[in-house]
Amino acid sequence: MRYDLAIIGAGSAGLTAARFAARLGKRVALIEANRVGGDCTWTGCVPSKALLYAARVAHTVRNGGAYGIRAQEPDVDFPSVMGRIRSVIEQIYAAESPDALRAEGIDVIEGRAEFEDAHMVKAGERRITARYFLICTGATPFIPPIPGLVETQYLTYETFWQLESLPSRLIVIGGGPIGCELAQACQRLGSQVELVEALDRILPNDDIEAAQVVADALRRDGVALRLGAPVESVSSDGPGRVTVRAGGQDVAGDSVLVAAGRQANCDGLRLENAGVPYTRAGITVDDYLRTGAKNIYAAGDCVGGFQFTHYAGFQGAMAVRNALLPGRSRARPAHPPWATFTDPEVAHTGYTEAQARQRFGDRVRVSTLPMGSIDRAVTDDAADGFIKAVYRSNGTVLGATVVGRQAAEALQGWSIATARGLKMGHVAQVMQAYPTLAMANQQIAWDAYLDGLTRGLAGRALRWLSR
Repeated sequence: MRYDLAIIGAGSAGLTAARFAARLGKRVALIEANRVGGDCTWTGCVPSKALLYAARVAHTVRNGGAYGIRAQEPDVDFPSVMGRIRSVIEQIYAAESPDALRAEGIDVIEGRAEFEDAHMVKAGERRITARYFLICTGATPFIPPIPGLVETQYLTYETFWQLESLPSRLIVIGGGPIGCELAQACQRLGSQVELVEALDRILPNDDIEAAQVVADALRRDGVALRLGAPVESVSSDGPGRVTVRAGGQDVAGDSVLVAAGRQANCDGLRLENAGVPYTRAGITVDDYLRTGAKNIYAAGDCVGGFQFTHYAGFQGAMAVRNALLPGRSRARPAHPPWATFTDPEVAHTGYTEAQARQRFGDRVRVSTLPMGSIDRAVTDDAADGFIKAVYRSNGTVLGATVVGRQAAEALQGWSIATARGLKMGHVAQVMQAYPTLAMANQQIAWDAYLDGLTRGLAGRALRWLSR
């Protein structure tokens, strides 16, 4: 069958691309080997956030005394927790099911795709030709070569959702976003969690001060952090008995969750038949997402780099734009926004302070406002964290980090400012509702704007005019 665009993989990148191309009036095939929706819907963002919400409810019940409400230890029915998570998944999946996509004019083809050449793929018993192909096969958990690990019944973010009971003692290997989120959720639901990380800090891609706030919060919840402790081996002497040796010490638990990163899905596609180069890091593409074959593009997690649902969706749209519309746009921004949904959350966009100072040196300015100085954070008993804005001496916003409850929502204004090259004065002049964290963004920007306005010769002139 002949299509304008054939997309391999129906995760965030593939779904976004298919819907965009269909709205352009193109004939689109969407090929999926497993389940439409990909990691985000079935094993990633959606179930993990539903689990985190349940964990927050348990935490609130446990700590209600601080608000004049009688506290008690929550009675967690873990099968019911998992049942609600499955219902949330099904509700979100309904809008992206094969039937829903077919109603939008997209041909959904179920089967594993293999390239026969640069112009044809085989999926099951069907052969599909297209003017352009877009590979969006995503990524899977990376399993480090730790002695004894493959002989152990370890968990990953994919298999965690098959649990019927919560492990009483859980060992988490990896202090990135996945490891930190699941560690905190399980601890709040009743596990005793120990998180093992080879580096001397968690969340290595985030602002170091932000990571420290999250580390302190995890410890307050009861998570044991074993940092600077590379895992040397894993062993098991029976079901529910696991020992992880890390940093020269043994850690005993009932289950081990491996959260050590992700690796691109490239195997089995027979990319060599199509002249598409790839490495262990992912499919090789240029800044416009074109591969070594001029009619084949790739987007999302399978090209390596940032592993975010929104980043993959953005790339899926940009790949369609570059393939099917005149001109082209760069599709690999170096500093996208992201968030880790622990409590408190960590959200970031643009340059971190360290990155900005390395890039721009003495021209960098930083303004920080502690959550304890923000009225809404105080009313919600969410004083842990801060808002940090990074900008150039001329006021141009370079980036921001927000640490606190609902930090990811408060980040949005900074994301717009960073993407559009706005200045602190622009942010300051947008009125925000009170009491919100967004108003704190305006407050930071206003202080920085006034500081620049009233300094030096311009400041003296302004004061003279005001008289």
